[in-house]
Formats: sequence, C-alpha cells, structure tokens
Amino acid sequence: MSKENLNPKEIAQAQIKAACDQLNADPSIYEVLKEPAKVMQVSVPVKMDDGSVRTFVGYRSQHNIALGPAKGGLRYHPDVHLDEVIALSMWMTIKCAVVGLPYGGGKGGVVVDPKELSQNELEKLSRGFIRALGDFVSPQKDIPAPDVNTNPQIMAWMMDEYDQIKGFNNPGLITGKQVQLYGSLGRTEATGRGTFIAAREAAERIGLPLEGARVVMQGFGNVSTYAALLFHEAGSKIIAVRDYYGGAYNPDGMDAQELYDYVYNNPENTRKTVVGFPGSEDIESNDALFAIDCEILVPAALENMITSANAHTVSTKIISEGANGPITPEADKILEEKGVLIVPDVLANAGGVTVSYFEWVQNLQNFYWTLEEVNARLERILVDAFEEIYTMKEEKGVSMRVAAYMKAIDAIAYNMKMRGTI
Repeated sequence: MSKENLNPKEIAQAQIKAACDQLNADPSIYEVLKEPAKVMQVSVPVKMDDGSVRTFVGYRSQHNIALGPAKGGLRYHPDVHLDEVIALSMWMTIKCAVVGLPYGGGKGGVVVDPKELSQNELEKLSRGFIRALGDFVSPQKDIPAPDVNTNPQIMAWMMDEYDQIKGFNNPGLITGKQVQLYGSLGRTEATGRGTFIAAREAAERIGLPLEGARVVMQGFGNVSTYAALLFHEAGSKIIAVRDYYGGAYNPDGMDAQELYDYVYNNPENTRKTVVGFPGSEDIESNDALFAIDCEILVPAALENMITSANAHTVSTKIISEGANGPITPEADKILEEKGVLIVPDVLANAGGVTVSYFEWVQNLQNFYWTLEEVNARLERILVDAFEEIYTMKEEKGVSMRVAAYMKAIDAIAYNMKMRGTI
C-alpha cells in the first residue's frame, strides 16, 4: 500500500477538484482555484529579553477574492509551513462561500512556539509581523483573526501597530478582538457554538436524540470548551476529552462546567490540561480517543488527525469537524463506508468566521449588536446552510463534504464569470 498523502495543500486541491468534477464545471474554474492568488513570506527580527536577536518566518496567503476581501486567521505554531497556510486559505474560501459571507479566503502563520516567548517578546513578534505584512492586509483587502495559539490580546497589539502606521483607528482591520476594544459579543464562543449546531442538525437528520448522546472531543481549547458546554446543556454526556498533555475519560460522563473550571479556573492546574480531572482516567493517545464508542465525535485540534491508519477503529455515528482538515481523504472514504455522517469543517466550524463577519460589519458601521442578536443571526445562517447542503447531499448522492464544496464553488464560479476572471 502506498503511503497516504498528508500534504494539506494537495488535499485541498483534490477536494476542490472532486467538487468541480461533480459540477461538470468549466476546467478554468479549477485552474484558478487550485493555487492562491497571492502569497507573502516575511522575516520578523525580534530583540529578545536577553538582548539577542531571533528572526521568525511568517506567511500570509490570499487564495481567492471573487466574493470579497480575504478573511482568515493567524496562527503561531512551530510546525507552520507554507503549504499548510495555503491549504487553510483555500478552505477559508470554501467556508465563507458555504455560509454565504461576502469574503474570500485568507490565512497566515508564524513559525514559532509561543510558549517559549515572554509576554514582551510575544508582543514584539506580533507587532513586527503585522508591520511586515504592510499593505498586504487592510479592512478592505484582507482581514486577519485569531487562530491556533493566538488570541484577542495578540489581535489588539496588531490592530494598535497598524493604527500607528496609518495614523488613525482601523478597528475593521482585524477580528476576534476584546469586546471592550471594538470586538463583538458572542465571538469567543462562536466556533464552538457552530460546531454544536452542526452536530445537533446532523443528529436530527438521523433521528439521534441529543439527550444522553455520548460525546468524545479531541482538544479542549476555544472550540471544544464552548461546544462541550452546549452539549452538556442539551443533555449529552461528555465521556472523553484529550488535549496536548493527555486525556480525561469517564464512561458515565463529565460535567462540562466543572471540567472547564478544572482547566481554566484552577490555579494549581498550571498546564491548563484535562489530565487528572476528578473521576476520570487518562487516554494514552489520540488513536485510543478516536476508538472510544460514542454517538458524536468532535475533532477540534489540528489537520490530519484521523487517517487511513486509525479510521477503521473510529466508532461513532456523527463527526462534527471543529478543526480544519482533521480527516484525510482516505479516512473520509473509510468513514463514509462505515456510515458515519461527517459534517465537514467548512460548515461545522464556520461559526467563528461568521461572527467575525458580524464583528467587521459592526466595526464599519460603528454600531454594535446585543448577544441575542448575534446568536440569532448565527443560528439562522448555519441552520440554513446545513439544510441546503444536506438537501444537495441527498439529491446528488454525494457526501456532505462534496456537497458543501459544490455549493461554494458554484457561488464562486458565478462571481468569477460575472467579473470576467474566467
């Protein structure tokens, strides 16, 4: 058996090609969408606290802007590489089109382990990165946001640096900011809320009650924590969670609020991990986590977590992809054959970019909405998108992923044709 291809860019290209083939699309559409429109690589020198200078490499990819300015997060991670950033920008293009946002896809990252930096060094890096990007980003061209290992504080530093360069306030430059600093209510929990909504809608389609449903989650960061709280509120049982350091497993279920408090409000838990949660046992690996029998699985860490090597052991009815690209194409096929209903990342985790869009709109209007308004608008957009994609899946006899890509590419292709791009 040949080794499975785990290159994220090539996976994204294959997913786009599959949807184009299903649509019998003009070959020029794939020809345009298979590569990013623009990519920037920058070097950011930072004077460290000990007086030495380290240079960090960063990237920003703008995939396609037929529907509007590029939109997507900035991640800080030691494994960031160019093909990953390009792939993530491609998935952002699809994601924005899936939920009907007037955005194209963008993504960025810096090769760094932020845990190794002091707060002062992290601020210098963040300001230096946005300064190096220069006019590549703007409220009208490319709007960054938080992603893996970045947060509202980092966004605030970047916005302030950009404002100093321009000489006036530009709150619409970046989203995911603190509510007190031009942010939007509901943004922090939006991706997790969207992942829950996706799972809820999928459960309804297959006649699975959420009350008593067993939920397994990979990761316990921003996405999983808020999704877990909503699953718990719906009566589901969070039976297993695994993060970077290890896991917590209890077949009888764990209280999501108590788990959240144990990780984030416990001064003794300096690593902010689920390991050691009272009444739970550890989970030795991600493979062991995925093999736990459950009704709903939420992979919410990084890409390529479920592959052909472990997909056969996955025991669930629904997967709601909280992360970007957590399932490889080979694993996708295996899971489809097993009858697992997969809600793809471009729909399941689109809550974040949807409320980022709301934040951007509020910034441009300088008029801010209530939490109830934000959540109601998010609910309507995601439920409508799910219904449209599920209907296409049934009518065309394809997977939810292919149906989502078909919907998105059809919208993008129309705009490109009207613009005269193709």
